[in-house]
Amino acid sequence: MMSPRKPQREGGVVLEPQKVRIKPPPLYKVMLLNDDFTPMDFVVVVLENFFAMSREQATVVMLRVHREGKGVCGIFPRDVAATKVEQVTAFARRHQHPLACVMEEN
Repeated sequence: MMSPRKPQREGGVVLEPQKVRIKPPPLYKVMLLNDDFTPMDFVVVVLENFFAMSREQATVVMLRVHREGKGVCGIFPRDVAATKVEQVTAFARRHQHPLACVMEEN
């Protein structure tokens, strides 16, 4: 077995190993958007249940959503972020709240 660092000969041609740099997949921010109808307590429950935040962390993010219009819940790979958005949106609709959860590339 040849070492991967040594050039290999194939048909009289020297083959040099190539370094391939693969950049990590892009990450996405999942955010909640403020509205005038979803209760603050419900937003805290969403943050605790879907983003594993403590009551204190969830309250800080909820207040950011309330005051600034949006708040970051977490940063995830694309498929995880999309799943979180779907889960939060479905949960909010089941409880008849218009809470908007969105994602954007970080």
